[in-house]
Amino acid sequence: MTAPLILVTGAARRVGAAITRCLHDAGCDVAIHFRRSESAAYALAAELNGRRPGSAQTFAADLDDDQTPPRLVAACVERCGRLDGLVNNASTYFATPLGEVGEDAWQRIVGSNLKAPLFLIQAAAPHLRRTGGAVVNIADIHAERPNRGYAVYCAAKAGLVGLTRALAVDLAPEVRVNAVAPGAILWPDDVELGEAERHGIVASTLLQRVGSPEDIARAVRFLLLDAPYVTGQVINVDGGRSVALP
Repeated sequence: MTAPLILVTGAARRVGAAITRCLHDAGCDVAIHFRRSESAAYALAAELNGRRPGSAQTFAADLDDDQTPPRLVAACVERCGRLDGLVNNASTYFATPLGEVGEDAWQRIVGSNLKAPLFLIQAAAPHLRRTGGAVVNIADIHAERPNRGYAVYCAAKAGLVGLTRALAVDLAPEVRVNAVAPGAILWPDDVELGEAERHGIVASTLLQRVGSPEDIARAVRFLLLDAPYVTGQVINVDGGRSVALP
């Protein structure tokens, strides 16, 4: 039996790597997309191919380039022979205080969080229809509970949630489209959060702790592999934080 092939964007590090490992552990072959994290992507592919030869491939691509989504999907199908699932995980995240928002910030944040997922899904749709595949978009609880100072990011993720529901309608009945919305999982690499701010985030989470990348990965695996009657849905994986936020 041929293993399903799942393309994961931003797959080399952090949550993306956890999703990739989890899907591989479930028996999937994986297409590991990366932009700058070349060494991490190659190391992850080597690790997974060491467990199951030929089960992981790497693909370098800049999703900010308008031509990239169809080229990435075509390269994946050409090299791997099929496409059964797509995980739109790649994301750009930084503050955009009102009064300081520029065109570059808009293009970068909306481009990676909303535009690229749309055009990746559009390119992947014919292949996913043939295989009865599925899409999982990585959204954010702040799509519905906005975070002060991050208006553009929150708007982009809100758009991704809307896109998830709209494309679930457009691609039915052959292709399912769902989303996972993380809460506090990993502190951002490039955003400075003080101890008081981190404590406040944990305090506003019902389970009183930060989650793990594996929590997100297991939800993605469920939606891709174990939820054949679920589409158009958003699962919040946030320890209950979205319930507690005003």
